[in-house]
Amino acid sequence: MEVPLLLVAIVILIMLSAFFSATETAFSSLNKIKMKNAAADGDKRAAKVMKLESDFDRFISTILIGNNIVNITATTLATILFGILIKNSSVANTVSTVVMTVGVLIFGEISPKTIAKKNPEYFALSTVSATQIVCYILFPLTWLFGLWQKLINKIFKKKGDDNFTDDELITIVDEAQTGGNIDEYEGDLIRSAIEFDDLTVVDILTPRVDVKAVEQGMDMHSVIRIFKETGYSRLPVYKDTIDNIVGVLNEKDFYNAYLSGAKSINSVVSDNLIYATPFEKISGLLRKLQKAKTHIAIVVDEFGGTLGIVTLEDILEELVGDIWDEHDRVVESFRKVDENKYIVAGDVKLIDFFDYFEIKDDAEEYDATGLSGFVVLKLGNVPKVGDSIEFENLTITVKKTEHMKISECEVVVTPREDNEDEE
Repeated sequence: MEVPLLLVAIVILIMLSAFFSATETAFSSLNKIKMKNAAADGDKRAAKVMKLESDFDRFISTILIGNNIVNITATTLATILFGILIKNSSVANTVSTVVMTVGVLIFGEISPKTIAKKNPEYFALSTVSATQIVCYILFPLTWLFGLWQKLINKIFKKKGDDNFTDDELITIVDEAQTGGNIDEYEGDLIRSAIEFDDLTVVDILTPRVDVKAVEQGMDMHSVIRIFKETGYSRLPVYKDTIDNIVGVLNEKDFYNAYLSGAKSINSVVSDNLIYATPFEKISGLLRKLQKAKTHIAIVVDEFGGTLGIVTLEDILEELVGDIWDEHDRVVESFRKVDENKYIVAGDVKLIDFFDYFEIKDDAEEYDATGLSGFVVLKLGNVPKVGDSIEFENLTITVKKTEHMKISECEVVVTPREDNEDEE
């Protein structure tokens, strides 16, 4: 009679070992956000799971204590069982060790953990009541080991910051996208939001030479022509020189004044101006624009001159990508001519240029934000059509210039040798 009872006891203990192992895996792997949402929606079991998970150190100690108790007890009973079945004690001990090792590994560890890993939320919800009972039963032991754990923590204090870095957050987003929890567009949007605060005004401004503005006192028909040519809904207004911007002209206000018979734009120019410095964070500038209820910021240099402008649309495009309307002229920044030849817009960002042609250098190390400035930096003089530079495996030739600025380049790629790639 002893043998059947021992067998039943061992089987029950291995089942308990499987329960502890599966519970540990389920609570370690479950989606906390999904469980929090379920608890917020009134799911009582989800609320219990979150309560246990909130003190994870105590919970995991309980599970480990329970798992070790049942495994040690099962091993002890197995030794007794095989001692009864096999008279030779050394053989009995060897057989007991082998059988219990295989049994616990397969049925008490590997199998339950694999099952729990497949659907941790379902397993945690299904067993949370039983887990709570175990936590109550083993509370005295957990409390004692908790004191020991506090002592260990005091002796071995953790150094460093527990906060996530931007790179770590982006890695989490990449893993979520790879796992199918978010799609590519959502991943790009989250990455843009994480990197948003790293950008400064100088990274996104429209430079002074490209700013379209109207002069104070300009006749109405000339202003109409500029609105038609640019397609912009707002234009900066300057007095005498563009370094002295005095306001912003809204297209709707202008046409209302024009249709009312106004002879000058002065009455409808808004003086609600926001100024920014080149190295101001765009996140801070966004808040300033929102507070002032305006769409344009004037970027000034150290001498108080106009360096360029930044619009609300420029800032939002850093989050959601390019925003096009019916008046925008779609410009293709990279156009492939043949297998190794490309036409690239001069105003393309240097970091995008490096990414496109797989240049390993850090674009931020150069004193230029765009391809045009980079080529001028390498040339060391005012660019002319036909000027070229060699960089990495690229030959960059100036194709078009506009107001001393490069508007278009031809890029010829020389295929890298295999040994260079390996190096």
